[in-house]
Amino acid sequence: MSDDLDIRHGGAIAVDTAALRDVGRRLAAVGVRFDDAHAAITRAHAVVIADPALVTVDAAALSAAGGRAAALGVECADAAARTALMADAFELVELRAQAQAMGTADTAEAAALQRRIERLIASDDRVARIADRLVAEWKDGRFEGLGDQYDLGGLVAPLFWGGPLAGTVLGLGKVRPGMTLRGVADPVTVTAVRTSTPTGAPTSLADALRRFPTTAGAQVKVEQLVMADGSKRYIAYVKGSQSVALGGAEPWDMRSNTQLYAGEKSASYQATLDALRAAGAEPGDRVDVVAHSQGGMIAAHLAMESEYDVRVQLTAGSPVEPTLDDDQLIVQLRHTDDVVSSLAAGGSPEGTGSPDSFTAEREGDPARGPQDLLLAPHQLDAYIETAEQVDASDDPRAAALGEYWSELDGAVEITATEYHAEREGAESGAELRGVRSRFSRAGPSYSADGG
Repeated sequence: MSDDLDIRHGGAIAVDTAALRDVGRRLAAVGVRFDDAHAAITRAHAVVIADPALVTVDAAALSAAGGRAAALGVECADAAARTALMADAFELVELRAQAQAMGTADTAEAAALQRRIERLIASDDRVARIADRLVAEWKDGRFEGLGDQYDLGGLVAPLFWGGPLAGTVLGLGKVRPGMTLRGVADPVTVTAVRTSTPTGAPTSLADALRRFPTTAGAQVKVEQLVMADGSKRYIAYVKGSQSVALGGAEPWDMRSNTQLYAGEKSASYQATLDALRAAGAEPGDRVDVVAHSQGGMIAAHLAMESEYDVRVQLTAGSPVEPTLDDDQLIVQLRHTDDVVSSLAAGGSPEGTGSPDSFTAEREGDPARGPQDLLLAPHQLDAYIETAEQVDASDDPRAAALGEYWSELDGAVEITATEYHAEREGAESGAELRGVRSRFSRAGPSYSADGG
């Protein structure tokens, strides 16, 4: 596992405050035991000093033991108090994040939340200061290496820093409840271009990221898994952008990127829905999603507003963070120096998804060089390396993901279909083909795995 890989639930706090308070109570109880021991040793020392018959007992050693017990009692009491203080600060961060998510809702729940916040702040003037510092440290670390990566003579960095700034200032990086896609998507035609029968389902996070469609022009692959009980479930593998154009035949382009980021329906989102229907998925069916880049925005809305039952979402370099329910698992791979991932504004303080959900984060490409202009930290290959580190991790949340792979291993039949989509009535044209060709030559994986 890489030393710089950070695995957490997401957001500013990755601590169970109830468990932390329990630790504090246990420390306090141990401190009381040491106090009792000190009192008993003190009494014994007094007896030894007063009784000449006990002259052979080492009174000095006994006194030293009593002093040590007293010191340990003080240390435990101090540690218990500090632990309780940190638990209050962590809870304050979480409650403030919940209050922010609620917005201006005038409900009994919101009022109770505010009262708890006020009680925590009033309990100790250090609580709010520590909570502020925790959030500040989290914010500082969300984009580690991003400024350096693109600081080519000071000319390019401001352009790329527009990513996190846009997500933070405009509030576009977090998909909140009720933020459904607006408008009407450009009409698309979706065609199956390859069907295969894989010998097994994904067995790891890295394996899942290697299963994107490989047929030229295909943007989505849907695997239909028939389980031992005869039920069917689906896994959609949704690629990132395939074109830097702002329109044309290719739906996975910058037009769809900007539409999705602004909360509008895109041709790529519609094409993904059409591909799922073509693969046999019906409303209410279980559909899990593996997505890279633009595909992460598609995955967010599939999980939050589609007719499908999306319980697992695995994303790499997504420009947004969805707000998922407690029964939806999300694993987010993010590079702090990935400008596309930075559009999510570093995620949200409260995190998202089920308790087993997590974000795995590291600096994808610490070295500075011309590869930065090709978005090296954003490329799928870089995220597969991160996925391999997660797979090798002994973090309990990463280990819990193994249960999902075991569940998929129960499939008795798998059919994989790759789909190619085009906007209806649009022509890519020689100019667009030339743009795609230049980017493909400049970066070997850009045209297949771009933002």
